[in-house]
Amino acid sequence: MQDVSKSPMAAGGRVLSSFLGWASRTRRHDLVAQARALLSERGEASGTALAAELLAHYDALDTAQRIAFLKRLALEFGADRQRLQQALERYRQDASPRHELALHAAAEPLRQELIRRLNRAPGGTGRLLAMRADLLRALDREPDLALLDADFRHLFSSWFNPGFLVLKRIDWDTPALILEKIIRYEAVHEITSWDDLRRRIDPEDRRCFAFFHPVVAGEPLIFVEVALTTEMPAAIAPLLATERRPLPARRATTAVFYSISNCQLGLRGVPLGNFLIKRVVEELKRELPNLRQFVTLSPVPEFMAWLARQRHDPQALALSASDRAVLAALDSGGAWQRDAAVVRRLRPVLTAAIAYYLLRARDATGRVPDPVARFHLNNGARLERINWLADPSPKGMAQAAGFMVNYFYDLRQIEENHEKFVKDGTVAASRAVQRLLRSADPRAE
Repeated sequence: MQDVSKSPMAAGGRVLSSFLGWASRTRRHDLVAQARALLSERGEASGTALAAELLAHYDALDTAQRIAFLKRLALEFGADRQRLQQALERYRQDASPRHELALHAAAEPLRQELIRRLNRAPGGTGRLLAMRADLLRALDREPDLALLDADFRHLFSSWFNPGFLVLKRIDWDTPALILEKIIRYEAVHEITSWDDLRRRIDPEDRRCFAFFHPVVAGEPLIFVEVALTTEMPAAIAPLLATERRPLPARRATTAVFYSISNCQLGLRGVPLGNFLIKRVVEELKRELPNLRQFVTLSPVPEFMAWLARQRHDPQALALSASDRAVLAALDSGGAWQRDAAVVRRLRPVLTAAIAYYLLRARDATGRVPDPVARFHLNNGARLERINWLADPSPKGMAQAAGFMVNYFYDLRQIEENHEKFVKDGTVAASRAVQRLLRSADPRAE
């Protein structure tokens, strides 16, 4: 029998093992040196091993050490400026395709190639998602990280292109490991128990769909919960009720998207939700041709924070002096809900304020300030109805005084609404919502 320990393959394995052992001993505490070594490595096997080693050492760092490493990547692994300047000069002299390609290659920062090489490690994609999550948690206080974040977002937008994603229905037969993650990642309406989860995914008038990526096995990226009804809902409680009679799916005319949850912080800014909604609409239309309308019952998570700023700014246009006097009742905490006279005074003022917030308010960058509104309006939905005390839970009251809104996905107008919103910020809204604004703001046309 041949002695395999003396074979060329075994000898090569010993050389690689010896090299990696030396690398680990000499660079264990210098991840930047490891990153440079990974970029210079040409061998596929040794490159994969180096990538795995770097990621393992990164995982062993504490939070401060991780951020320090990420900052060095951001600041020290950019494009080669001399090479870029030379390529730019050649392109200015001769704007040929050859020089354009050379300029494009020279402009790419080393960070992007490093991320690609780290992705070759076993489980590399999921570990890079976790690395970007670390970055995002520190981004507000470490603005230098924006350079590295742009590279992550650029690459992830390609790697998690919807063409690579798999849409799966989540039901009671889905593996328990994934069901546990659905419970954990639910970000809009907390799932309180396994029974609560079953009520949302098992009855014939309930659906849940999630996007998965083939490389990140067992990890939902984003999911949406759907209720099949006969009308557009005005409150969340009936949809989540523990005691209710399921509607036969064949009788449903309306699909209600009442919760959309992103599961991976590392994918923030990568547009998955809009593609998820469109894919689910297509899936539901194939399964249930009786469906006639697709709507949401959506939270307004930033309304009360915005309103607090308006109340304390005497120059703010959204509120009059009399409005501010009425809104002082909000300072009593939740007590105002128990006083019918106060509720009667507050309701028209709050309703007018939220109509202004959703239709007219803009943040410092000129965007619609509410993130949920931006999401649905960018998808081409229409702001259809504002619902008073639709979510009286503590979270719903703290974020939006109990308001929820319906966005309507009119399949005939989605593209037109999207184009107008993207080009000039036009908010597509029903006449009912527009009337609330006109009654609230006499300057409105």
